[in-house]
Amino acid sequence: MTAVKDYQDVYLTSFARREKEFAAGPSWLHEIRRAAIERFAELGFPTTHDEEWKHTNVDRIASLPFRPAQAGPAGAIIDALKGLPLCGLDCSRLVFLNGHYQRELSSLTDLPKEVRAGSLAEALTNGSLALEQHLARYADYQHHAFVALNTAFLNDGVFLEIPKGLILERPIVLLFISAASGQPTVAHPRTLVIADRESQATLIEGYIAVGEESYFSNAVTEVVAGEGAVLEYAKFQQEGRAAFHVATVRVRQERSSNVTTYSFALGGTLVREELGTLLAGEGAEAALHGLYMTTGRQHIDNHTTMDHATAHCNSRELYKGILDGQSTAVFNGRVIVRKDAQKTDSKQGNKNLLLSEDAVINTKPQLEIFADDVKCTHGATIGQVDPEAIFYLRSRGIARDQARGLLTFAFANEVIERIKYKPLRDRLKAALRARLGAGTGKEDA
Repeated sequence: MTAVKDYQDVYLTSFARREKEFAAGPSWLHEIRRAAIERFAELGFPTTHDEEWKHTNVDRIASLPFRPAQAGPAGAIIDALKGLPLCGLDCSRLVFLNGHYQRELSSLTDLPKEVRAGSLAEALTNGSLALEQHLARYADYQHHAFVALNTAFLNDGVFLEIPKGLILERPIVLLFISAASGQPTVAHPRTLVIADRESQATLIEGYIAVGEESYFSNAVTEVVAGEGAVLEYAKFQQEGRAAFHVATVRVRQERSSNVTTYSFALGGTLVREELGTLLAGEGAEAALHGLYMTTGRQHIDNHTTMDHATAHCNSRELYKGILDGQSTAVFNGRVIVRKDAQKTDSKQGNKNLLLSEDAVINTKPQLEIFADDVKCTHGATIGQVDPEAIFYLRSRGIARDQARGLLTFAFANEVIERIKYKPLRDRLKAALRARLGAGTGKEDA
């Protein structure tokens, strides 16, 4: 283990240089930023001595001298975007380049005028009571160094507010593009989504790269689902091969709300995502679905938390992993049932498919139950492609590699098929086929 705490001075110095700029904004936000940087100074970067980080060493992130990412000219990347997943979906979109809002690449013309959607930086300049009430209230910077770092440098990102009773027929895409400039850069995108009472929406948040240079995305997303709100939130991560991606997603659900989340992680050299849902109101329902694929020497770490804080709530969770090469992955899923959360119904599962003898998975599903009238189950599996299934397919004239690809595709497709928005399903299936190679075409599938 490396004492990565020694490397935090570069961020403290950078904050000191920019504090005058930060102080020009809302006073309440400046107080939060200062509290966050002070907490980061106390915490330092996590090490493998920390129980929650024992399988993920962030020394490579902490020791690189990342500089703040600049927006750069949007026109230079337009051609490169055409072949990337999530680009070209026929729906409203907010586009960010290196963490900065790109108005010319965004399109909000199809959104009802009642919806507030746009740049977080602009919303902070214009002022909003909702921002002061919700921003930085759910992602905990007191105990999480990377959230503290994001909060300290909080500047731009997404602000989306869906009013009471409004039903959005088409999804909204939140697209974060990284285009490195020849030196290691860091961006701290922030997203705040407020879905008011009885509203309905589908959100697609994507992180993609143009080029293969080293950079660091440190993202935080906060989602508030009001009473009776229905949200489908899908996150797609396909960062560059030399990229570092640390993300925290926090969802708060009020009474009778229903939130379904999807997490798809394909890219990056070192990736850590923490997704937590707080069921704060009775009758709330949550579903977490995830798919992570690793190859080479990739490392992807998923930490999830399903926090049942009140009674009569249901939750379902299924995460699947496909590991190849000398890659490693982590799944740590917690289901917390608090004392007052009687009549909880929760089910959690993690399934992993190893395509290589050198791939390693560390999986730890766990239940923490403090109520006595609940129904909770959890489990994890680790295995390889079934040789009998391969033999069966080969006996019907299918080549070995093709049979292996088909079985792997079917394993992953269970998660993708749950997405309601068909164009997104199709894009993800195409990305999966491209990742798996030959033998998984539409005709074969």
